[in-house]
Amino acid sequence: MPYPFEVPFEEVKSGLDGYVTAIFSLLQSEFLVLPKGDGFVDYPSFETGYEALKRATSEFTNVTTEAVMGAVSEFPMAMIVVRTMLGFTPPEWAYVAAQKTGLELSQGFSRGLDRSIRMQKFNLSRAGSITLARIRALIDTACTLLNSPAPNVEVGQLHRLDKADTHQGSDSLTSLARIGVPYAMLLYERFLGRPFAGHRDSVSEIVGDSLESAIEDALTKAGVSYRKTKRAERIAGFDQAPDFLIPSEFNVQAVIEAKLTEDDGTARDKVTRIQHLAQLSQPEGASSSPKFEVIACISGRGFGVRREDMKKLLLATRGKVFTFKTLDKLVECTCIRGFRSR
Repeated sequence: MPYPFEVPFEEVKSGLDGYVTAIFSLLQSEFLVLPKGDGFVDYPSFETGYEALKRATSEFTNVTTEAVMGAVSEFPMAMIVVRTMLGFTPPEWAYVAAQKTGLELSQGFSRGLDRSIRMQKFNLSRAGSITLARIRALIDTACTLLNSPAPNVEVGQLHRLDKADTHQGSDSLTSLARIGVPYAMLLYERFLGRPFAGHRDSVSEIVGDSLESAIEDALTKAGVSYRKTKRAERIAGFDQAPDFLIPSEFNVQAVIEAKLTEDDGTARDKVTRIQHLAQLSQPEGASSSPKFEVIACISGRGFGVRREDMKKLLLATRGKVFTFKTLDKLVECTCIRGFRSR
């Protein structure tokens, strides 16, 4: 069976189910393999920070600001360990610290500090007075939280510090540091948090970039002029800029949306986004020719779950749906071929 982008749109509409199956057969998933990306923390580095923190706090019996600051000064990775013990993201830690200390702590600062440590570019002895005060505020807050039992909450609620290592404050920390964590509890907390969840979030753009890079390669190989937009960039005529504009934003003849998702709910949102682009492409008046061609390049198992969503995608793009396996046909099977110079 030919692919939907190889036949007239009328044929796509009449054999929609078959073309949905054809696209489903091309989708591939990479969710089992993640790129490490810049700033990846391997276990030996993390454990070094943990052991430094354990020594400085006398097996977590003396979780004080000065003790933790000493560990961070010697091994900055101890700061990441403390955040992990809290179970907070960098912005969450900054928010709680700002609330408790009254010091201004932005999300940008907290993310930048965290990344600097992960990139092994942080040195506490070189920190300026403002940075030092902010770090002390973060650690002050962490010590207060880690030394206190998890607060009681109403029935039907769960406190973020009600974890195996922080449920009873410093007593829980000391106990687990000395005897280890029961395997069932480790598995339960992993179940609540998803394996590699934080890392998956941090490299989500890198994963998505692989599809965009493949599209760029196809366009460049054919000598096609294109404009790749930046995140949150504003382009006249679009309430949300497409990923690619062919040949430019001043003469849009085709737009490409590159979407990779492993989640069917996210895939549905992406389909809605592409449907909106199709609506924008419709001309005013009696003309039946779209103002520009809408092309979807997709990947990930999320798009292979709901057949109805794939039908909507095929209709919105008039059959112009490509995957990693068919990107070699992207130029020749769309209006982009008219801009080919190689």
